Amino acid sequence: MTALSFRPDTPWLAPLAGWSDLSFRLLCREMGAAVCCTEMVSAKGLVYGGRNTEELLACTAPDGDRLDDGSLVSDSPLVVQIFGAEAPFMEKAVGLLRERGFSWFDVNMGCSVPKVTKTGAGAAMLRDVPNALRVAEAVIRAAGPGRAGFKLRLGWDAEHEVYLDLARRLADMGAGWVTLHPRHAVQGFSGLPRFSAIGELASELSVPVVASGDLFTAQDGIRVLRQTGASTVMYARGALKNPAVFARHREMIAQGALEGELPSSPLSASEVAGAEAKKGVQQAFDALDHVPADRAELALVIRRHAFLARRYSPLLALLKMRTFVPRYVKNLDGARALRQQIVSCTSWEELDDILERHFCDTSN
Repeated sequence: MTALSFRPDTPWLAPLAGWSDLSFRLLCREMGAAVCCTEMVSAKGLVYGGRNTEELLACTAPDGDRLDDGSLVSDSPLVVQIFGAEAPFMEKAVGLLRERGFSWFDVNMGCSVPKVTKTGAGAAMLRDVPNALRVAEAVIRAAGPGRAGFKLRLGWDAEHEVYLDLARRLADMGAGWVTLHPRHAVQGFSGLPRFSAIGELASELSVPVVASGDLFTAQDGIRVLRQTGASTVMYARGALKNPAVFARHREMIAQGALEGELPSSPLSASEVAGAEAKKGVQQAFDALDHVPADRAELALVIRRHAFLARRYSPLLALLKMRTFVPRYVKNLDGARALRQQIVSCTSWEELDDILERHFCDTSN
């Protein structure tokens, strides 16, 4: 069992529903992600043998896979994120996963998507702390002390913040780590994350604290580490924009960023709030997604991702690339035309031709 790492120089890939499949996880690992999480897996789906569960749990062999180009890829260490609101199902699901060789687990208590919360799972668990603790106790019993983490938000809303007391109790029960996205469930991804709450957890808990939320670039990750004292960070939307965020994160720490001058913020809090008021929440987040992409770097990323997708998701690989690549090229000159061409392409030959035309000056 490969141990998890909670050092500042070992960034994690977040569990991204619909995105963090095997090929994307392997790409992020090659770019420097130290730990990766699966997409959310339903406890009931696992227990009842849901048809999509097997794809969500696809991973490499324990010792890794040797690819046609000679490279060795390994999807380890891997954290399986599960969700559910019923302790018996959660305990059984973790037991089944352990029988299959999985060692690390994360319980989602932070997802605010209605189709999850309406079942009482995800962030809805923050509205029923006694049940959340019953679920946690069952998961830790099945996983073993230290092998399960819990991903939280501040609470359901501003009037019902539970994160600090809940995190303390989870740590006392045997949780291995706690991840905090410092927004309320009702916020979704709107408003500003309250990173000071992560600092509170880091100073209070005896277990590692993983920081999450609005980490679009390596600068953002380093800044949060500096401000909060968190053990490490978890990249989500930043990784979807460019998986090289992990390499940049490691490079910045190796160059002394934790001890040197604090990286400047691209926008102040008031500027972000103003952007939200004038243009709407999503456009405010687009403004935060601020670092222009490097064409040469993205060309390599896209081609490697396509290679891995064709190896591990042959039936859906082209569709996956048609969804991923527009995110990668979002800030490039001519991105709109490039995205339109990519989402309408129908063959690998056509995709290769599009990439060659747009990245021909960087592919030598």
